[in-house]
Amino acid sequence: MAGVTDPIFRTLCKAEGADVMVTEFVSAEGVLQAWSRNRRYVEFEDAHRPLGIQIFGSVPEHCAAAARIIVDAMQPDFLDINAGCPVPKVVGKNGGSSLLKDLPLLQRIAAAVVQELGTDCPVTTKIRIGWDQEHICAPEAVRRLEDAGVQAIAIHGRTRSQQYGGRADWEMIDRCARLVHIPVIGNGDICTPQDVQRARETTAVSAVMIGRAAMNAPWLFRQAKEYLCTGVVPEPPAAPERLDFMLRHTRMAIESGHYGDELVTMRAMRSRLLAYAKGIPGTKPLRPRLSRVASYAELTSILDEVRV
Repeated sequence: MAGVTDPIFRTLCKAEGADVMVTEFVSAEGVLQAWSRNRRYVEFEDAHRPLGIQIFGSVPEHCAAAARIIVDAMQPDFLDINAGCPVPKVVGKNGGSSLLKDLPLLQRIAAAVVQELGTDCPVTTKIRIGWDQEHICAPEAVRRLEDAGVQAIAIHGRTRSQQYGGRADWEMIDRCARLVHIPVIGNGDICTPQDVQRARETTAVSAVMIGRAAMNAPWLFRQAKEYLCTGVVPEPPAAPERLDFMLRHTRMAIESGHYGDELVTMRAMRSRLLAYAKGIPGTKPLRPRLSRVASYAELTSILDEVRV
Protein backbone atom coordinates (compact mmCIF):
# COMPACT_ATOMS: atom_id res chain seq x y z
CA MET A 1 0.00 0.00 0.00
CA ALA A 2 2.97 2.30 -0.53
CA GLY A 3 1.71 5.57 -1.93
CA VAL A 4 -1.81 4.79 -0.72
CA THR A 5 -2.02 4.73 3.08
CA ASP A 6 -0.72 8.25 3.60
CA PRO A 7 -2.05 10.40 6.49
CA ILE A 8 -4.83 11.88 4.36
CA PHE A 9 -6.18 8.53 3.21
CA ARG A 10 -5.98 7.16 6.76
CA THR A 11 -8.04 10.10 8.02
CA LEU A 12 -10.71 9.28 5.46
CA CYS A 13 -10.66 5.56 6.24
CA LYS A 14 -10.95 6.25 9.96
CA ALA A 15 -14.01 8.39 9.30
CA GLU A 16 -15.43 5.51 7.27
CA GLY A 17 -15.07 3.04 10.13
CA ALA A 18 -11.61 1.46 9.88
CA ASP A 19 -10.64 0.07 13.31
CA VAL A 20 -6.88 -0.40 12.96
CA MET A 21 -4.57 1.04 10.33
CA VAL A 22 -0.97 0.65 9.19
CA THR A 23 1.29 3.27 7.62
CA GLU A 24 3.09 2.97 4.33
CA PHE A 25 6.11 0.77 4.89
CA VAL A 26 9.61 2.14 5.24
CA SER A 27 12.95 0.48 4.62
CA ALA A 28 15.00 -0.34 7.71
CA GLU A 29 18.09 0.75 5.80
CA GLY A 30 16.36 4.00 4.87
CA VAL A 31 15.58 4.69 8.51
CA LEU A 32 19.18 4.08 9.55
CA GLN A 33 20.73 6.06 6.71
CA ALA A 34 18.26 8.92 6.23
CA TRP A 35 15.69 9.02 9.03
CA SER A 36 14.82 12.68 8.53
CA ARG A 37 13.93 12.04 4.87
CA ASN A 38 12.03 8.81 5.49
CA ARG A 39 10.15 9.95 8.57
CA ARG A 40 7.39 11.45 6.40
CA TYR A 41 6.25 7.95 5.40
CA VAL A 42 5.37 7.01 8.97
CA GLU A 43 3.93 10.24 10.34
CA PHE A 44 0.43 9.99 11.74
CA GLU A 45 -2.10 11.78 13.91
CA ASP A 46 -3.34 10.55 17.28
CA ALA A 47 -6.81 10.34 15.75
CA HIS A 48 -5.50 7.50 13.56
CA ARG A 49 -4.82 5.24 16.53
CA PRO A 50 -4.67 2.33 17.02
CA LEU A 51 -2.02 2.38 14.33
CA GLY A 52 1.05 0.39 13.38
CA ILE A 53 4.18 1.43 11.54
CA GLN A 54 5.48 -1.08 9.01
CA ILE A 55 9.10 -1.73 8.12
CA PHE A 56 10.90 -4.08 5.75
CA GLY A 57 14.47 -5.28 5.67
CA SER A 58 16.74 -8.31 5.50
CA VAL A 59 19.33 -7.78 8.26
CA PRO A 60 18.08 -8.64 11.77
CA GLU A 61 20.30 -6.14 13.58
CA HIS A 62 19.38 -3.34 11.18
CA CYS A 63 15.66 -4.07 11.45
CA ALA A 64 15.93 -4.01 15.24
CA ALA A 65 17.86 -0.72 15.24
CA ALA A 66 15.39 0.87 12.82
CA ALA A 67 12.47 -0.34 14.92
CA ARG A 68 13.99 1.30 17.99
CA ILE A 69 14.40 4.65 16.19
CA ILE A 70 10.81 4.52 14.95
CA VAL A 71 9.25 3.52 18.25
CA ASP A 72 11.18 6.09 20.26
CA ALA A 73 10.33 8.88 17.82
CA MET A 74 6.76 8.02 16.83
CA GLN A 75 5.37 5.79 19.61
CA PRO A 76 3.07 3.68 17.39
CA ASP A 77 0.66 1.17 18.90
CA PHE A 78 2.55 -1.68 17.21
CA LEU A 79 5.47 -2.24 14.86
CA ASP A 80 4.81 -4.46 11.84
CA ILE A 81 7.42 -6.39 9.85
CA ASN A 82 6.53 -6.75 6.17
CA ALA A 83 7.32 -10.19 4.77
CA GLY A 84 4.59 -10.13 2.15
CA CYS A 85 5.28 -7.37 -0.37
CA PRO A 86 5.78 -8.93 -3.84
CA VAL A 87 7.16 -5.82 -5.57
CA PRO A 88 10.47 -6.60 -7.36
CA LYS A 89 12.15 -3.47 -5.97
CA VAL A 90 11.58 -4.76 -2.43
CA VAL A 91 12.13 -8.45 -3.15
CA GLY A 92 15.35 -7.61 -4.96
CA LYS A 93 16.74 -6.26 -1.69
CA ASN A 94 15.82 -9.55 0.04
CA GLY A 95 12.92 -7.83 1.79
CA GLY A 96 9.18 -8.36 1.73
CA SER A 97 8.05 -11.75 0.46
CA SER A 98 11.61 -12.84 -0.40
CA LEU A 99 11.90 -13.71 3.30
CA LEU A 100 9.45 -16.55 2.67
CA LYS A 101 12.32 -18.33 0.91
CA ASP A 102 14.41 -18.13 4.10
CA LEU A 103 12.20 -18.73 7.12
CA PRO A 104 15.12 -18.97 9.58
CA LEU A 105 16.12 -15.44 8.53
CA LEU A 106 12.53 -14.23 8.89
CA GLN A 107 12.45 -15.72 12.38
CA ARG A 108 15.75 -14.08 13.32
CA ILE A 109 14.50 -10.69 12.09
CA ALA A 110 11.28 -11.02 14.09
CA ALA A 111 13.13 -12.20 17.20
CA ALA A 112 15.66 -9.36 16.96
CA VAL A 113 12.92 -6.73 16.70
CA VAL A 114 10.93 -8.31 19.54
CA GLN A 115 13.99 -8.44 21.78
CA GLU A 116 14.93 -4.84 20.96
CA LEU A 117 11.49 -3.40 21.66
CA GLY A 118 10.69 -5.57 24.66
CA THR A 119 7.54 -4.31 26.35
CA ASP A 120 7.80 -0.89 24.70
CA CYS A 121 5.82 -1.86 21.62
CA PRO A 122 4.10 -5.02 20.34
CA VAL A 123 5.52 -6.56 17.15
CA THR A 124 3.41 -8.06 14.36
CA THR A 125 4.26 -9.53 10.96
CA LYS A 126 2.59 -9.60 7.53
CA ILE A 127 3.26 -12.60 5.28
CA ARG A 128 1.93 -14.38 2.20
CA ILE A 129 1.18 -18.10 2.09
CA GLY A 130 4.40 -18.85 0.23
CA TRP A 131 6.76 -17.96 -2.59
CA ASP A 132 4.86 -20.02 -5.19
CA GLN A 133 2.50 -22.99 -5.28
CA GLU A 134 5.42 -25.41 -4.98
CA HIS A 135 6.67 -23.64 -1.87
CA ILE A 136 3.71 -23.01 0.45
CA CYS A 137 5.36 -22.19 3.76
CA ALA A 138 2.77 -20.26 5.78
CA PRO A 139 2.15 -23.05 8.35
CA GLU A 140 5.83 -23.22 9.23
CA ALA A 141 6.19 -19.45 9.05
CA VAL A 142 3.42 -18.73 11.57
CA ARG A 143 4.87 -21.24 14.04
CA ARG A 144 8.33 -19.70 13.70
CA LEU A 145 6.94 -16.19 14.12
CA GLU A 146 4.99 -17.19 17.21
CA ASP A 147 8.17 -18.70 18.64
CA ALA A 148 9.99 -15.45 17.84
CA GLY A 149 7.52 -13.56 20.03
CA VAL A 150 5.38 -11.63 17.56
CA GLN A 151 1.93 -10.89 18.93
CA ALA A 152 -0.16 -11.13 15.74
CA ILE A 153 0.27 -12.25 12.13
CA ALA A 154 -1.53 -11.00 9.04
CA ILE A 155 -1.67 -13.46 6.14
CA HIS A 156 -2.39 -12.55 2.54
CA GLY A 157 -3.83 -15.68 0.95
CA ARG A 158 -1.73 -15.59 -2.22
CA THR A 159 1.81 -16.60 -3.05
CA ARG A 160 4.39 -14.09 -4.16
CA SER A 161 4.30 -15.48 -7.70
CA GLN A 162 0.56 -14.82 -7.89
CA GLN A 163 1.09 -11.14 -7.18
CA TYR A 164 -2.59 -10.05 -7.01
CA GLY A 165 -3.98 -12.52 -9.54
CA GLY A 166 -6.06 -15.61 -8.92
CA ARG A 167 -7.98 -16.19 -5.73
CA ALA A 168 -6.78 -15.86 -2.15
CA ASP A 169 -6.54 -19.23 -0.37
CA TRP A 170 -8.69 -18.78 2.71
CA GLU A 171 -8.46 -22.47 3.58
CA MET A 172 -4.74 -22.01 4.10
CA ILE A 173 -5.33 -18.84 6.11
CA ASP A 174 -7.79 -20.76 8.31
CA ARG A 175 -5.34 -23.64 8.74
CA CYS A 176 -2.63 -21.26 9.89
CA ALA A 177 -4.98 -19.49 12.29
CA ARG A 178 -5.66 -22.83 13.98
CA LEU A 179 -1.95 -23.66 14.33
CA VAL A 180 -0.98 -20.79 16.63
CA HIS A 181 -2.25 -19.18 19.82
CA ILE A 182 -1.77 -15.58 18.70
CA PRO A 183 -4.28 -13.63 16.57
CA VAL A 184 -4.19 -14.20 12.82
CA ILE A 185 -5.63 -11.55 10.50
CA GLY A 186 -6.87 -12.73 7.12
CA ASN A 187 -6.26 -10.70 3.98
CA GLY A 188 -7.16 -11.09 0.32
CA ASP A 189 -10.34 -10.72 -1.75
CA ILE A 190 -12.28 -8.92 0.99
CA CYS A 191 -14.34 -6.75 -1.34
CA THR A 192 -17.87 -6.77 0.13
CA PRO A 193 -19.55 -6.84 3.55
CA GLN A 194 -20.53 -10.44 2.81
CA ASP A 195 -16.85 -11.34 2.36
CA VAL A 196 -16.16 -10.02 5.86
CA GLN A 197 -18.99 -12.07 7.34
CA ARG A 198 -17.90 -15.20 5.45
CA ALA A 199 -14.37 -14.95 6.84
CA ARG A 200 -15.75 -14.35 10.31
CA GLU A 201 -18.10 -17.35 10.22
CA THR A 202 -16.04 -19.94 8.33
CA THR A 203 -12.46 -19.39 9.51
CA ALA A 204 -10.55 -19.03 12.76
CA VAL A 205 -9.15 -15.58 11.97
CA SER A 206 -9.42 -12.92 14.65
CA ALA A 207 -9.90 -10.08 12.14
CA VAL A 208 -9.81 -9.26 8.45
CA MET A 209 -7.57 -6.81 6.65
CA ILE A 210 -8.89 -4.80 3.72
CA GLY A 211 -6.33 -3.40 1.31
CA ARG A 212 -6.93 -2.96 -2.40
CA ALA A 213 -10.74 -2.87 -2.10
CA ALA A 214 -10.45 0.20 0.12
CA MET A 215 -8.52 2.03 -2.57
CA ASN A 216 -11.67 2.66 -4.59
CA ALA A 217 -14.25 2.15 -1.82
CA PRO A 218 -13.06 3.35 1.62
CA TRP A 219 -16.68 3.22 2.79
CA LEU A 220 -16.41 -0.60 2.75
CA PHE A 221 -15.35 -0.48 6.41
CA ARG A 222 -18.57 1.28 7.41
CA GLN A 223 -20.70 -0.95 5.19
CA ALA A 224 -19.19 -4.11 6.67
CA LYS A 225 -19.83 -2.98 10.23
CA GLU A 226 -23.42 -2.08 9.42
CA TYR A 227 -23.99 -5.42 7.72
CA LEU A 228 -22.55 -7.39 10.64
CA CYS A 229 -24.85 -5.52 13.03
CA THR A 230 -28.06 -5.55 11.00
CA GLY A 231 -27.77 -8.28 8.38
CA VAL A 232 -28.77 -5.73 5.75
CA VAL A 233 -26.34 -4.87 2.97
CA PRO A 234 -26.08 -1.05 2.87
CA GLU A 235 -26.47 0.74 -0.42
CA PRO A 236 -23.16 2.03 -1.78
CA PRO A 237 -22.73 5.79 -2.04
CA ALA A 238 -24.48 7.28 -5.05
CA ALA A 239 -22.41 8.72 -7.90
CA PRO A 240 -22.65 12.35 -6.66
CA GLU A 241 -21.38 11.29 -3.23
CA ARG A 242 -18.45 9.48 -4.80
CA LEU A 243 -17.59 12.49 -6.92
CA ASP A 244 -17.71 14.67 -3.80
CA PHE A 245 -15.43 12.18 -2.05
CA MET A 246 -12.88 12.52 -4.86
CA LEU A 247 -12.90 16.27 -4.43
CA ARG A 248 -12.70 16.04 -0.66
CA HIS A 249 -9.67 13.73 -0.74
CA THR A 250 -7.92 15.96 -3.26
CA ARG A 251 -8.66 19.13 -1.31
CA MET A 252 -7.37 17.57 1.93
CA ALA A 253 -4.19 16.39 0.19
CA ILE A 254 -3.48 19.86 -1.21
CA GLU A 255 -4.18 21.60 2.09
CA SER A 256 -1.98 19.18 4.02
CA GLY A 257 1.11 19.91 1.92
CA HIS A 258 2.14 16.29 2.46
CA TYR A 259 3.30 15.84 -1.13
CA GLY A 260 4.34 19.42 -1.88
CA ASP A 261 2.66 22.09 -3.97
CA GLU A 262 -0.62 21.69 -5.84
CA LEU A 263 0.89 20.26 -9.04
CA VAL A 264 2.99 17.69 -7.18
CA THR A 265 -0.03 16.73 -5.09
CA MET A 266 -2.22 16.33 -8.17
CA ARG A 267 0.37 14.04 -9.71
CA ALA A 268 0.33 11.92 -6.56
CA MET A 269 -3.48 11.89 -6.58
CA ARG A 270 -3.95 10.72 -10.17
CA SER A 271 -3.90 7.01 -9.43
CA ARG A 272 -6.18 7.57 -6.46
CA LEU A 273 -8.68 9.49 -8.59
CA LEU A 274 -8.69 6.77 -11.24
CA ALA A 275 -9.43 4.17 -8.55
CA TYR A 276 -12.30 6.21 -7.12
CA ALA A 277 -13.77 6.84 -10.57
CA LYS A 278 -13.97 3.16 -11.43
CA GLY A 279 -17.61 2.18 -11.83
CA ILE A 280 -19.05 5.70 -11.72
CA PRO A 281 -21.30 6.09 -14.78
CA GLY A 282 -19.92 8.46 -17.37
CA THR A 283 -16.34 8.56 -16.09
CA LYS A 284 -14.77 6.03 -18.47
CA PRO A 285 -14.23 8.58 -21.28
CA LEU A 286 -12.72 10.96 -18.73
CA ARG A 287 -10.01 8.59 -17.49
CA PRO A 288 -7.30 9.92 -19.87
CA ARG A 289 -7.94 13.43 -18.55
CA LEU A 290 -7.94 12.25 -14.93
CA SER A 291 -4.57 10.62 -15.53
CA ARG A 292 -3.17 14.03 -16.53
CA VAL A 293 -5.12 16.36 -14.23
CA ALA A 294 -2.90 19.13 -12.88
CA SER A 295 -5.05 21.28 -10.60
CA TYR A 296 -8.03 21.16 -8.28
CA ALA A 297 -9.93 23.56 -10.53
CA GLU A 298 -9.33 21.29 -13.52
CA LEU A 299 -10.53 18.27 -11.54
CA THR A 300 -13.70 20.10 -10.54
CA SER A 301 -14.38 20.95 -14.16
CA ILE A 302 -13.86 17.34 -15.29
CA LEU A 303 -16.15 15.89 -12.64
CA ASP A 304 -18.84 18.47 -13.34
CA GLU A 305 -19.23 16.86 -16.75
CA VAL A 306 -20.60 13.65 -15.22
CA ARG A 307 -22.80 15.15 -12.53
CA VAL A 308 -26.52 14.75 -13.02
